[in-house]
Amino acid sequence: MSDSWTWKFSIAAGTVGSLVLSSVLALTAATGIALLLVLVFAPVPTRAEYAAGSLFPAPLQDSDFLYDGAPGEALFDLGRNLFFDPILSGNRNTSCGTCHDPANGTSDGIALSIGEGGTGLGRNRRTADGVTERIPRNAQALWNIGAIEYRSMFHDGRVEPDPRVTFQSGFWSPAREHLPAGLDSVLAAQAMFPVLSASEMAGQKGENPVATAVAEDRVTDAWDLLAARLAATPQYRAQFGAAFPGRGDVTFAQAANALAAFQTQAFRTDASPFDQFIAGSLMALSDTARAGADLFYGKAGCAGCHSGALLTDHEFHAIAVPQIGPGKGHGADTSYWRATGFGARTEDEGRYRVTFDTDDLFAFRTPSLRNVALTGPWGHDGAFDDLEAMVRHHLDSTASLERYDGNAAFLPPLDKVIEQTGDGSELIFRPLNPERRAAFDLRDDWVQNTADLRGRIAMANELAPLHLQDQEVSNLMAFLASLTDPTAQDRSHLIPTSVPSGLAPQPTRPVGPQPEG
Repeated sequence: MSDSWTWKFSIAAGTVGSLVLSSVLALTAATGIALLLVLVFAPVPTRAEYAAGSLFPAPLQDSDFLYDGAPGEALFDLGRNLFFDPILSGNRNTSCGTCHDPANGTSDGIALSIGEGGTGLGRNRRTADGVTERIPRNAQALWNIGAIEYRSMFHDGRVEPDPRVTFQSGFWSPAREHLPAGLDSVLAAQAMFPVLSASEMAGQKGENPVATAVAEDRVTDAWDLLAARLAATPQYRAQFGAAFPGRGDVTFAQAANALAAFQTQAFRTDASPFDQFIAGSLMALSDTARAGADLFYGKAGCAGCHSGALLTDHEFHAIAVPQIGPGKGHGADTSYWRATGFGARTEDEGRYRVTFDTDDLFAFRTPSLRNVALTGPWGHDGAFDDLEAMVRHHLDSTASLERYDGNAAFLPPLDKVIEQTGDGSELIFRPLNPERRAAFDLRDDWVQNTADLRGRIAMANELAPLHLQDQEVSNLMAFLASLTDPTAQDRSHLIPTSVPSGLAPQPTRPVGPQPEG
């Protein structure tokens, strides 16, 4: 039998070398055990040579980010207030920060968020005001979201630059020709959309003018109504004037640019052990993490999709993640409606609904793995509440799909559900009849529990099975842990103590320990 290993370490700063110790053990019937030690000295490569000569990416730099990583102070401050101010929601009760909490990995720690109508934060969020549904997809983490290499937004990439400039905005998006010009980046374009979602921020038709405009497909009016709110607030009017000198107006496109500027600087993270390692500090990773890196970039094939400095190829892949929650209303299946009487389809076909290319069925954008240990639950719908379970899913994804237990996902209870109905010509929302509640709740597991629908997800899978020993999985987990920037553990200092609207910032940090669940 044979074994070999390599040890590398820096000899001195500046003119350093590496010592490579190679040991070959050979067992023969005639001579027993023979040991051969060979010492080889070679110069350690420079940081640039190291990055260029290996699969490891080059370190992140200021030039990798919008505004070279440093937007103007006035623009940053405006974006910061807007990010945490509930004024941007139809009913003035939800902010961007409600579901993208800088103290909670820039997400909310639950599989599928509770947006408009919810109260509380993270795993303690409930539905005292009533909701119509869970938000169908997991709230994405925002680490390094201001990197210029991002070329699409959302799990399905439905907002992306249009090189042909078909519309004045220069972006493809669900708003098509209605998306205004003047958006500085795809991240700014993305910021135009959460405020239009009834279940995320807008609210229901009739509750407020913004929600009504959205429900009537008057998206430009909805943005203008929000801009008018901001312009009517003296402190915001002054902040817009400072951030956009010489303009004299307040538009929602400007607000979106400010939100992008804030996120670019606030959520940049590049001080993990892995960052130190690729910058040239070869001892920054533990032996176990380095073994995991060798697997990640080698046998396990993780870097085939999780490549580059952000550990994503920005492409879309179908990997048979189980679907939980209400779905996006895709597909032709009406079995849920037939069984329950609720007029809803329950599938989420992912990128396919953007491109209508069958190769994109059930494909979702490769997530960045920066701070991945902090960004759970994992999967486009938060199906996995345990990171190792998400990793093991990749080893045999169709088998994992078949044995998946939806109870493993963290879905806060919906204490109060409201449904759309009518009274004559009037559209109203009223509490769901308790006798129909059990049928409503079936949507959380309908796709996973329906063999034909589950089979569609399995057929689209593109991952081949891979066998790894338990120790190898442990090594991979150690490498993933090395992607955590210590400063990302809690960035609640970003949350202002007050916002110009006079509303309470969201999230507001609780005092003292808080229970989970």
